[in-house]
Amino acid sequence: MSEPSVPGVRGAIFWDTRDITPFRNGHVRTSVGGLAEGLSGAIWGFLKGKAAGRIDVAGDVPRLKRLAGKTAKSVYDAVFTSTEPDRLITLARSHPGWAGLCYVIAGLLVYKHGGYFRASELLQRGLSIRIDDAASQFSASYLRRVVTRVEVAERIDVPVLFSEESVFLALSHCFRETGQTAEALDALASLPPSLPTALARCTAAAALERHADVVAWTEGLRNTDDLSAALLLIRAQSLRVLGEREAAQAALVEVLRRKKTSLALRNDALTDRALSKLEVRRRPSPRPFVAERVRRGKPEDAEPDAVDGIRKDIEVRRMWNKDFGEPGG
Repeated sequence: MSEPSVPGVRGAIFWDTRDITPFRNGHVRTSVGGLAEGLSGAIWGFLKGKAAGRIDVAGDVPRLKRLAGKTAKSVYDAVFTSTEPDRLITLARSHPGWAGLCYVIAGLLVYKHGGYFRASELLQRGLSIRIDDAASQFSASYLRRVVTRVEVAERIDVPVLFSEESVFLALSHCFRETGQTAEALDALASLPPSLPTALARCTAAAALERHADVVAWTEGLRNTDDLSAALLLIRAQSLRVLGEREAAQAALVEVLRRKKTSLALRNDALTDRALSKLEVRRRPSPRPFVAERVRRGKPEDAEPDAVDGIRKDIEVRRMWNKDFGEPGG
């Protein structure tokens, strides 16, 4: 892999040097898998009742200490026993020293419920307010197990423990969902390098047509897991836009190299590879004036175009069978 990027210099943004990160294994959603998960989630939500709408926690909810203050008890109940962000907002207004923390947690709860615009407002407000020592101690004692499942790219979810990454990645996704793509990219600028952050940044950058940045940020990337495979797909698409077809093919080959790569991502790579081959092999019509002659009433001149169409159809079918129809294709 490439060396860690230097601030102010365009370079790889996926190299994470930390021994322990707040990220858990990413998940690639599929149409069938999403349907199954939605059904199981509905059943689980019915069985759990209101608990299904509460903020997610890895493992058991931490126990409240006996000597916790009144404010800490109120915030604890609002975080771990309530599904309504309004309780946290009320506490933020009545306890200024806790306001920043309450607004952030309320924003993450609204984000979990899919309210992207309101979540972005709450998260931004929370990030703009400095919390006092008591709120900071509460965060360190009770919020370390809070998990936010963030969508860092289309169909790619990553569970993130409560941290700077969970807040800014959620905020960035909110911006993307509300059409503020430039703001989504800016929200990630201060985060340390990591694969989930790189995936979110490249998703936003590609949408802004900053393909040269995507290529520079992903230089030297290898397929080590599904997150890196998804990032390689974005790299290949940006390379194709820039006309670097050989490099794009190399990125797709790297996606397909690891056999345990998600089937959905492998299928995307095979489709992109077929499309790239078609672009390379597509030839311009030798007689561009034929359409004009057909319009003027000379259909006999259209015969060469019909032959070319048959040839193109045969070529497309042959390439499709090679990539998808044959075993190991």
